[in-house]
Amino acid sequence: MYELIQAGPHSYYINAPVKIGLYVLEDQAWLIDSGGDKDAGRKVRQLLEKQGWTLRAILNTHSNADHIGGNKYLQKQTGCPVYAPGIDCAFTRHPLLEPAYLYGGFPPKDLRHKFLMAQESDAAYLTQEVLPQGMKLLPLPGHFFDMVGFETDEGVTYLADCLSSRETLDKYGIGVIYDVGAYLDTLEKVKTMTAKCFVPAHAPATEDIAPLAQYNIDKTLEVAEKIRAFCREPISFEVLLQKLFTDYDLTMDFSQYVLVGSTVRSYLAWLKDKAEVTVSFDTRMALWQTV
Repeated sequence: MYELIQAGPHSYYINAPVKIGLYVLEDQAWLIDSGGDKDAGRKVRQLLEKQGWTLRAILNTHSNADHIGGNKYLQKQTGCPVYAPGIDCAFTRHPLLEPAYLYGGFPPKDLRHKFLMAQESDAAYLTQEVLPQGMKLLPLPGHFFDMVGFETDEGVTYLADCLSSRETLDKYGIGVIYDVGAYLDTLEKVKTMTAKCFVPAHAPATEDIAPLAQYNIDKTLEVAEKIRAFCREPISFEVLLQKLFTDYDLTMDFSQYVLVGSTVRSYLAWLKDKAEVTVSFDTRMALWQTV
C-alpha cells in the first residue's frame, strides 16, 4: 500500500485506498488529492522525501473527505498551496458543508467524522493557470459539484471519482451521485476518450476505460429503473429508500443513510425534471409516483 507507480516520464500515482496522482518536474511535485486523513498525508510526505521531491501544490479533484483529508497536514508541514475547483473550494475550506449537505441540515455528531468531514485547509480556486506545463484540467461533473480530473501531455489521465470499479458496483449497487444527468454525460465523454493510462481513484489503472465506463452507465440506469418501478404507486421517500436498501441488500447506518439517501434524492430530481416522476403533497406528505 502507498506504492509509487510511474505511468509516464513525469506522471505517477500512489496506489493507496484512494489513488493519489503525482506530476513531477525538476523534483517539484504537484499532488492530485491527498488521501483520507493525517496518516495518509504523513505517508505521502515520507514518500516525497524518499524521492527527493518538493511538494509544490495540492490539486484537489473535489472536496470529498477521502480526497482532501491529508491537505491540512501537508499544508502545515510544507507550506504548499491547496487548490480546489469551483464550489468544492468552499467545501474544502469549510468541510462542515459536506455532512450538512448530505444530511440536509446541521449534521449530528454521528456524521461529523473524518470519513465525511475532513479538517479544513486554506484552499484557493483551481484554474488552468495554476497547473504546471504539460497538465490540463478535465471537467468531470456529476459525482460531486464541480469535480475535475487532469490530463497530461504524456497520455496519462486522472479520472477522480467519475466511475467506480466493477467490484464496488456489484457489492453496493448504488454509487454516490450529486447530479445524475451530468454524471451520465461525463461517463459518455469518458467512454470515448483515449489515453496511455487512465487512473481512476477507486478502480485499477487501465489503458481502456470504455468497458468500465459503460458498466457504470448501465448500473446508473439500473438504479433509475428500480426507482421508477418502486414509484408506480405513490410512495414516500423513506419507504422508497427502504425498498432500495432491501433490494440491494445494503446495511443501513447513519453514514449510508445520508450517502445513499442524498443520491436517491438526486435520482428523483433528475427523473422529475425529465417528467418521468411527479410528487404530490395532498396528504401533507411528499409522495413520489411514476408518470
